[in-house]
Amino acid sequence: MVVSVNPEPHKSEFNVLLNSTIDELNKHAKKSPATIEKLKGNKLEPYARDVMSELAIGTPFENSIELIGGQKFPDIVAKKFYGIEVKTTTQNHWKTTGNSVMESTRVEDVERIFMLFGKLGKPIEFKCRAYEECLSEVVVTHSPRYLIDMNLEKGKTIFDKIKTPYDTLRKKKNPIKPITEYYKSKLKPGQDLWWIQDTEKASKLVIDIWNNLSSNEKQHTKNRAMVYFPEVFSNRSDKFARLSIWLVTRESIVCPNVRDLFTAGGKGNYLIKDKTYRDIPRVFIKLFDNIDSVLEVLINTSALELKEYWDMRTTEKKKIMDWIDLVEFNSKSVQGATHLDIKKILTELTLR
Repeated sequence: MVVSVNPEPHKSEFNVLLNSTIDELNKHAKKSPATIEKLKGNKLEPYARDVMSELAIGTPFENSIELIGGQKFPDIVAKKFYGIEVKTTTQNHWKTTGNSVMESTRVEDVERIFMLFGKLGKPIEFKCRAYEECLSEVVVTHSPRYLIDMNLEKGKTIFDKIKTPYDTLRKKKNPIKPITEYYKSKLKPGQDLWWIQDTEKASKLVIDIWNNLSSNEKQHTKNRAMVYFPEVFSNRSDKFARLSIWLVTRESIVCPNVRDLFTAGGKGNYLIKDKTYRDIPRVFIKLFDNIDSVLEVLINTSALELKEYWDMRTTEKKKIMDWIDLVEFNSKSVQGATHLDIKKILTELTLR
């Protein structure tokens, strides 16, 4: 647990108060289970506040236990320094969805937060732990939120996984970024993150069907796909997998027939500098026809972003030639493209 840079007033006394509160709540659960069982959702918050306030009499925390309520985080504050977030479940387990990673509603001046968890499924029981010690993963509802596990082993928190202490993460301008990078590092080939993107790349709220897009929107999206996913020029069986995921997760577009966007029409002939190339796969014809727009996408996409798509380093000076090399590499075993000097053709088209 990270120690705050500010001194923690009455730390030992507060730990005693927390332990006493949990002991008292567990006594109530055994004595009046029917009453405690009804404390679902935010009903436990005032109940826990009252128990803690009574136990605080004669301690440094007397008359300082405040129920914040509403949408603020945490639910209860003591001495304007300590916070208690209250969660419940009606099931017989110790897991639930927690609070937003962004913590935009965090109460000002609260430095140390604890999780008070009520398991209202039989047998009813209460536990309390330091907030950051029971956050195992990040999951998504309408925004990235922590997953609470009150039985989480030491060293298994999300903060251990991303190698960033909780107090360091929460104070970052963009706390989502280290989490995104961690989950990206665990992706298998063809996978992508669904919602958890850097905040500056937030997905659209409305999901659209491909056929609803205008002709210009369709072509611009295909141009970007030819830049970001050079495997579409290969003969791999999964060559449209990453593209399909990207369309949904990044562009909020559902396209039932991604393959047809590039292959419809079969093979054809193409004239370049008085030379006719015959039986060229349609995907290359679409590329040659739109090369100027494709190059515009390349120019306007940073080398850092291209690295994310290509899984290789590039630079602003080298990115066009690196892309040409990727297209050439993927085209080598494609029937109908083996006779093409893709690198030479694309180089000529980019220099014209």
